Amino acid sequence: METELLRYFRQRVPGHRLLQVGLGDDAAVLRLGGEQYVLTVDLVSDHVDFELSQVDPRRVGRKLLAVNLSDIAAMAARPLAAVVALLLPRSGGMELAKALYEGLLPLAEKYDLAIAGGDTNSWDGPLAASVTILGETTDRGPLTRSGARAGDQILVTGEFGGSILGKHLDFEPRVQEALLLHRNYQLHAGIDCSDGLALDLSRLAEESGCGAVLDLAAVPVAEDAYRLAQQLADGSTALDHALADGEDFELILAVPPDQAQRILADQPLQASVRRIGQFIETPGLWEQTSDGQLRPLAAVGWQHRLDG
Repeated sequence: METELLRYFRQRVPGHRLLQVGLGDDAAVLRLGGEQYVLTVDLVSDHVDFELSQVDPRRVGRKLLAVNLSDIAAMAARPLAAVVALLLPRSGGMELAKALYEGLLPLAEKYDLAIAGGDTNSWDGPLAASVTILGETTDRGPLTRSGARAGDQILVTGEFGGSILGKHLDFEPRVQEALLLHRNYQLHAGIDCSDGLALDLSRLAEESGCGAVLDLAAVPVAEDAYRLAQQLADGSTALDHALADGEDFELILAVPPDQAQRILADQPLQASVRRIGQFIETPGLWEQTSDGQLRPLAAVGWQHRLDG
């Protein structure tokens, strides 16, 4: 499993004098010349992250860049520059590469991101592509996964579930939202929701050495989650999809109670901000029952299978 491989990397990969935050967060944090920079990379591929035969490749190109910008947002950092690597199918590779760039360039321009170079190659397999982004922290430093404390409130942006119906390609990375919240309020920790609300929240809690209690009735469920549950008719509910689907790319934040109250009252973003629970000392992911008891909640979501 992906988590097992991460555990191996943490044991095997040595630290470095430049590295402030390493494996296990949304991006690395490097100290260079007295300044802090963030560095992140994401790989996407046909038949895993999209079906190229069914979508406009320009939407795929946009997603290729947007997933990386979402990692920058999770660190509350400003994107600076990116390099793009494309492993193209031999047949039609030239036109595909052009379409991918036509999709990603407008998003790069929107965030004043320099496309600084990259690499291309071709083979007899499907499209695989990777973007590496360099960003800079603000004066408040990076937002990491490890700062949540018992008593912090769990706040989220936007809505969750059903992303496969379109949001996974067309979402807006929450870069500006994260910068605004980090600048104007005290935030203790953050993560972007790429693999599922339940799974990513459990990861944030684990990195912070605490647990998380979800108020399931407060989870903002997207209309697409209801549509998907109806289409599949497999017994899954819209809430099930909100907890597990992933690729919503919304922010999950750990916020001190007084600051959470301010944010909820101010509603300072175009996107909604909602409270869905709180962090507690007891490790694990929990739901609160109607009689106030805690019941274990499965950390469901997308995890890459790594067999062998």
